[in-house]
Amino acid sequence: MGLAYRAGRVARFLWSGWAGFSGLAVFAAVWQLGAEAYGSFVLPAPAETIQTLFKLAADPDNQMLVLSTSLRALGGFSLAAVFGTMAGVVAGYHPAIMRLARPQVTLLIGVPPIAWIVLLMIWFGMGAGTVIATAAIAALPLVFVGAAEAIQTRDRGLEDMARMAGLSWLARLFQISLRQTLHALFPALVMALGTAFKAAVMAELLANAGGIGGALANARSALDVEAALAWILLSVIALISVEYGIVQPLRAEAEAWREAAQPWGVRR
Repeated sequence: MGLAYRAGRVARFLWSGWAGFSGLAVFAAVWQLGAEAYGSFVLPAPAETIQTLFKLAADPDNQMLVLSTSLRALGGFSLAAVFGTMAGVVAGYHPAIMRLARPQVTLLIGVPPIAWIVLLMIWFGMGAGTVIATAAIAALPLVFVGAAEAIQTRDRGLEDMARMAGLSWLARLFQISLRQTLHALFPALVMALGTAFKAAVMAELLANAGGIGGALANARSALDVEAALAWILLSVIALISVEYGIVQPLRAEAEAWREAAQPWGVRR
């Protein structure tokens, strides 16, 4: 695909961001009303929090904290994405394996993240390994279910046509089946990415492993609500940066064939 196509896709994405900015404006307005109703000690105003955010972001040490949390969350998410997708694809092709896996998925979802954090602290100590493992365990069920459901709901008629055309099973898997799963898998990956970030911050806070979670623990001990909100916003900004800097571009490249298949000028 040419440079003009990608430039047009970026322009459409930026233009569609107005809806997101409108939603953020409504959220900021509600936040401002809450700050005026309860006072700055309970809920600082958005402007004050953003000023604190810029001060924190300007410190190189704080930048390293955000980077550390992002890398840990991304590491856990990557593990969940790889193993969850492979296991989900296998389970989607074999209903017996899916029936055996459902109780394990329910178990992983049902156990609170804080319980995993306690166990992982005992097993791996209070370092980065605990944070990465917590993020991976929290995100794994979402990816598994997304991949398995996508395989189960695939269009088998396309596979039959490819088989009649002489394509090998490996070619059918990568060119037909897996391409169909992307439409359902990527939303699950986005949810898993957000879950990985939340679990990573929680693990850092409880395990005193530094990062954004450690900074939140310091803000809590100092009763600094403004700094705590600023760190929360920084974690959200880090999540959005990873999602729209890595996951969504990969999705756009992988699903470019869907847009090419649409009639000229028709938006669905």
